[in-house]
Amino acid sequence: MRTSVPGRVGQYLALLAYLVFLAFPFLWLVSTAFKSPQELGSLHPAWIPDDPTLANFRQAFDEQPLLRAAGNSLLAAVTAALIAVLIATPLAYVVARRRTLLTRAASGWVVISQAFPLVLVIIPLFLVLKNLRLINSLGGLVLVYVVWALPFALWMLVGYVRAVPVELEEAAAVDGAGRLRTLVSVTAPLLAPGLVATGLFAFITAWNEFFFALVLLKTPEKQTLPVVLTHFIGAEGVADLGPLAAAAFLATLPSLVVFALIQRRITSGMLAGAVKS
Repeated sequence: MRTSVPGRVGQYLALLAYLVFLAFPFLWLVSTAFKSPQELGSLHPAWIPDDPTLANFRQAFDEQPLLRAAGNSLLAAVTAALIAVLIATPLAYVVARRRTLLTRAASGWVVISQAFPLVLVIIPLFLVLKNLRLINSLGGLVLVYVVWALPFALWMLVGYVRAVPVELEEAAAVDGAGRLRTLVSVTAPLLAPGLVATGLFAFITAWNEFFFALVLLKTPEKQTLPVVLTHFIGAEGVADLGPLAAAAFLATLPSLVVFALIQRRITSGMLAGAVKS
């Protein structure tokens, strides 16, 4: 059944309104980052700065150690993403290929675990890391990020594994390849796009994470970028708006770039898991 012209126009208008709704915070952030203090204090703010300036960016780097914080975030995010993918890949293979009661229970637990709020797990998690002497360390933060990213990484990779024809693995078994050899030589190369997409998604999650980093990291030298951004807010809750907007804009760019690279692969992985029995 074809959609009428008015109906199609209405769909496009609704989509346009939704896109504007999503883009408004980022566009306003970019506009604020390039405004002078006089424009920021204006009673009639404008979308486009009358006199664009880079002073906010210079002030942001002068006031806070953004490069060091970005380095901490990058180290934690990359390490957590790599470890999460390495652990999730064989687990996803077992869940996808072996339909047992245990694997079904594991799949159900993966879905249920996503409903747990952060506040529910932070206290026991803090106590565990304290006993392991991993409080106030990037190693402890990486461990938390790996555990937090594993459920979704596993769920994504199960869809990719199920999209790989099982006949290829059967042919490898006929040629004498074992399970491990089949996974490494046959299945893994076909999973490469899914592995990249899953790793980048885990990277985005860790890069943007704030709550765990705020609770677990106390030393300024080890704090990540989202935590350092809060330092632009004074003791009385007054934000240094220009530098804060500039620093937030720079912190947002990596996530936008990475998501632009993986959004198609994420969609294809979800669809693969939905249509492959």
